[in-house]
Amino acid sequence: MRLRPRAVVFDIDGTLVDNMSLHAEAFAAFARRHGLPPLTSGDRALLDGRRNSEIFPLLFNREVPRDEWLAFEHEKEGLYREISRGRLAPMTGLLRLLARLTDEAIPVALATSAPEPNVVHTLSEIGLGGTFEIIVRGDQVGRGKPAPDVFIEAGRQLGIAAADCLVFEDAPVGIVAAQAAGMPVVALTTSFSESHFAGLQPPPTATCTDFDAFLDRHFSSPPRRQQSL
Repeated sequence: MRLRPRAVVFDIDGTLVDNMSLHAEAFAAFARRHGLPPLTSGDRALLDGRRNSEIFPLLFNREVPRDEWLAFEHEKEGLYREISRGRLAPMTGLLRLLARLTDEAIPVALATSAPEPNVVHTLSEIGLGGTFEIIVRGDQVGRGKPAPDVFIEAGRQLGIAAADCLVFEDAPVGIVAAQAAGMPVVALTTSFSESHFAGLQPPPTATCTDFDAFLDRHFSSPPRRQQSL
């Protein structure tokens, strides 16, 4: 399948950068501090991609007031930034894809559930601070993933119809959100297997290991203009 988007929307964690194992380290340390059981793969499928305001009530299995979840967020995400400092790199093929998109004047945006300090940290660590003019966070819209709000807002700011925006995601809830926004979505297998994504209903438009694989297998260049005689 060859895909020719008019705009591209990226998730950040697990998509621009293969960092979900570092988030898992941070969650493990947080869980030990608070007497929570270790996260299972089922927990990851349920939690990855959600906003912290929704993650912590699920983790603690109780209502968590705003002041409390903000304190938990500060603690857990601070652990992530400390653990990940100096250990992050762009996903394989990302810089190549961004160069192609720039050459072909295809606009890009980010749509993420990450809090602002993490967005700034992660982009800076992978050398892409200031690269993305459009960044939509989950805390800037009414509902977080798996609701489509963050992708709808990204599409609105891009000025491109949903069906012409291609999304890259690594989390099942993010894939559901992109599909609910009416956008085709490519799943990256950094966090979940191809078989896991194949079991989603509907499954993602395509599944790739990284951006090199996407470029080689799925990206369609614009038709060449014929030179006038």
